[in-house]
Amino acid sequence: MAQLAREAAETYDLLVVVGGDGTLNEVVHGIGGIDGPTVALVPRGTGRDFARTFRIGPGFDDAIRVAVEGETRVLDLGSVTYRAWSGEDAEGWFANIGGVGISGAIARRANEQTKVFGGRISYLSAIVSVFWGWQVSELELEVDGEHRSGLMHEVFVANGAYLGGGLHMCPEADPGDGLFDVLALGHLTKRDLALTLPKAYSGRHLPHPKAELLRGRVVSVHAEEPLPLQLDGEQPGTTPVRFELVPGALRLRVPAAA
Repeated sequence: MAQLAREAAETYDLLVVVGGDGTLNEVVHGIGGIDGPTVALVPRGTGRDFARTFRIGPGFDDAIRVAVEGETRVLDLGSVTYRAWSGEDAEGWFANIGGVGISGAIARRANEQTKVFGGRISYLSAIVSVFWGWQVSELELEVDGEHRSGLMHEVFVANGAYLGGGLHMCPEADPGDGLFDVLALGHLTKRDLALTLPKAYSGRHLPHPKAELLRGRVVSVHAEEPLPLQLDGEQPGTTPVRFELVPGALRLRVPAAA
């Protein structure tokens, strides 16, 4: 898919992407780093979270109308270096949200199980099942030179506001503001999860005593034991990970009122 997107970018001014966040991730891997075409989304995946940020609904006719009649916004992308599962250094891109920690295991579980009940139920089931057996890890986090360390379940590096089929995890994230929203989740208990997760669907989970929100353009995450990385729901490898914001790297067709 990435190679097809790069080849299409040489010929066409508009790429219409039919799929979800994973499909979009393949496309940005193809056009990231080049002066690529405008992208339009027809949301058809499990989560559809990046499209949700711009209120591009799942209706086919409405999405095509946005592709044809919408306005174009210039947005940021995330560039990532990490350790591939093979042990080699690798590079990647993401449009929506990257994460280090439990979110990689959750994304894998969600992708492995049935999605017949839709994205929200699929991800919610994966969150609960993975959390119950997850061992919290000691992480080293750096955001634009500012250091944090300690026991953490997750570090989200957010370009977009939603993930996991509608969790409004980083409600103030703006894919065009030139900054990542970096949400570090500390040592959460099962009670923390039960009380806070329902609030996350409406973005009311912050502030939280076990979470810290930072903003910056360069983010590094290290752990003593390799932790999984997820990029837009895909799981390409592990820590150590370095995220870098690339401003103005994506042109996206959005509803005129967005």
